[in-house]
Amino acid sequence: MRLLVLSDVHANATALAAALSACRGQWDQSVCLGDLVGYGPDPNEVVEQVRGLVAAIIRGNHDKAACGLGDLEDFNPVARSVVEWTRQQLRPENLRYLAELPAGPLQVDGVTLVHGAFHDEDEYVFVPEQAIDGFLVAPGAVTLFGHTHMQGGFLCRDSEPEIIPLRVPGAESHFTVLALESGLRYLLNPGSIGQPRDGDARAAFAILDSDQKVVQFWRVPYDVGVVQERMRRAQLPEPLALRLATGH
Repeated sequence: MRLLVLSDVHANATALAAALSACRGQWDQSVCLGDLVGYGPDPNEVVEQVRGLVAAIIRGNHDKAACGLGDLEDFNPVARSVVEWTRQQLRPENLRYLAELPAGPLQVDGVTLVHGAFHDEDEYVFVPEQAIDGFLVAPGAVTLFGHTHMQGGFLCRDSEPEIIPLRVPGAESHFTVLALESGLRYLLNPGSIGQPRDGDARAAFAILDSDQKVVQFWRVPYDVGVVQERMRRAQLPEPLALRLATGH
């Protein structure tokens, strides 16, 4: 089974289309770790494309906030303004879809899907110490998480969590491969489709091959300029448009 793993699309339909085009025919089933909306200019387009694509999906904190289920107190003013704009843009059926998304953890074909930390979709996991709780309670060897917009993750060897040293694929290649070792546990982040924050502006996602025991971490370029233009036409905050080009 080759599982396409999407996360943090953030209403960027152009990045999503580029990612799906690049990996066409190379996966059997797809899942999403949440945050279909937020930051980007295409909330309806992304929700409608993803809902017809994925076999399983969980909500993210922006999904929850956009449909009125989440508290905006934890959002900074820029993010809060986009949540409010997104609410006004979403068609009723797409608002209902977001409101009905389940919270993680969710088990799918032997892997666990979460958005942020294992028991808190709003909590970030940036360093090994923050990954410990997830390793202790995860039911299987592989947990997939998002929220940080940073591709990579952690492994647990002899009860000690470690950062996975991930080689970034160069311009000449689309992905780098991680072999999953027997006896180790993994927290893997596919990165963000719509707004990477790890210094690489290309759309990020992953393909988990459970038969071959490998994960492909993909990076795919897309036309950032056309997305920035749509954001400006929608009068979304300029810092969000600028950061698309830098991946920070």
